[in-house]
Amino acid sequence: MIINQLTIHQAHRLLKTKQLSSVELTKASLERIRQVEPKVHALVTITEESALKQAQKADELIATGNINPLTGIPMVIKDNMCTKGIRTTCSSKMLENFVPPYNATVVEKLNDCGVVIIGKSNMDEFAMGSSTEHSALFTTHNPWDLSRVPGGSSGGSTVAVATGESICALGSDTGGSIRQPAGFCSVTGLKPTYGRVSRYGLVAFASSLDQIGPLTQDVTDCALVLNAIAGYDTRDSTSVPYPTPDYTQCLTADLNGLHIGVPKEYFVEGMQAEVEIAIKAAINKLEELGARIGWEVALPHTPYALAAYYIIAPSEASANLARYDGVKYGFSYLDADSMWEALEKTRQYGFGAEVKRRIMLGTYALSAGYYDAWYLKAQKIRTLIRQEFDQAFDKFDALVTPTSPTVPFKIGEKVDDPLQMYLSDVCTLPINIAGLPAISIPAGFANGLPIGLQIIGKPFSEETLLKIAHAYQQATEWHKRRPEL
Repeated sequence: MIINQLTIHQAHRLLKTKQLSSVELTKASLERIRQVEPKVHALVTITEESALKQAQKADELIATGNINPLTGIPMVIKDNMCTKGIRTTCSSKMLENFVPPYNATVVEKLNDCGVVIIGKSNMDEFAMGSSTEHSALFTTHNPWDLSRVPGGSSGGSTVAVATGESICALGSDTGGSIRQPAGFCSVTGLKPTYGRVSRYGLVAFASSLDQIGPLTQDVTDCALVLNAIAGYDTRDSTSVPYPTPDYTQCLTADLNGLHIGVPKEYFVEGMQAEVEIAIKAAINKLEELGARIGWEVALPHTPYALAAYYIIAPSEASANLARYDGVKYGFSYLDADSMWEALEKTRQYGFGAEVKRRIMLGTYALSAGYYDAWYLKAQKIRTLIRQEFDQAFDKFDALVTPTSPTVPFKIGEKVDDPLQMYLSDVCTLPINIAGLPAISIPAGFANGLPIGLQIIGKPFSEETLLKIAHAYQQATEWHKRRPEL
């Protein structure tokens, strides 16, 4: 038994039967961090001391029979979720030394479950990026090939799971930031329906798009984490008071009766041939498992999603990041002759190039004379995209697509070409625009590099997505492969 390769449900059984303690499990994760962190650079902060205290407390709870599936399980939190007493940097110099006085709702819920938080993960600064190269602190490396990116912006969380530094992790997804790195690193990543998981305590990038979700080794673990974090929160005005089921109850291997569509627009020009072959093989496997496949689903406004996203998201970022003025908290430029110079220099030196680029794009789109021409038109496109998805779900229970049109690219390959970098999320962006749930699962390899399969559902249909993904994983071995570091 290799402790750092255990899933949540495997570790839970061992903890429950006293064959393993949370302290032993946590020490194994910390040792694994010491082994591989110098190679992958997944974590911004390692909370060894507090993690061991949490593990001891978890063992005490388990000894009294007070245990749930996440009690004593080591977990990494993306560094844009507030953790009381633990710095939350958003991988930005602007918040490099910021220590929140409160926990995000998801962190509160995990603490109530007895989770052991072992660290905060690296990310693209303020979640703006597709490769984790835009972190102001350092670049995270893909464990399957250290010369390549892990995806982003939740690259650190994903790598922590892929390498066994942590059994599971939380990420956030604004345009694919859970699913794209999950596909690039061969782990399971779920973006829930917008409003399904509270955003209270998540440092805002684009408030109408951001959503927190789990990154795990398999679908069963994904369901267990979603059970813990989903639910209505009065502190989040976008949280939806919708019934939250036990997601583990839907995990069957039977897909009979399900009708799954394949949108042709997601097989884009320039898609890597090996990716297309692997995805079509995965779809054929779903058909073997009993699903009916519709190969000619049309979503004609999909090509406009990228342009609409890069107007809507930067516009919301421009408004959200206006709070970083060097006065209330965070980095402050003090050597200035006036308030205005201090404000200008704080942002000049506090924000990285990609963040400044998106603030400028958003400010321009919202400015007088351009609001109607750009922002309002993007919102109209958003409505059309959502309507097309609604029409598709009148016929289909779910849609399947590639998670990314390519395998992970080389570090530095696209960092100087923002447009090419933005195209990395072409398969994931429409889902955020429409507020839908989607999951990425491992579906193969091309020249030793992972390929992800994306399954998209109607609002609040996470059960259907998990059912399809679980059935596929039960019939394949891709999710069981581990990178050799």
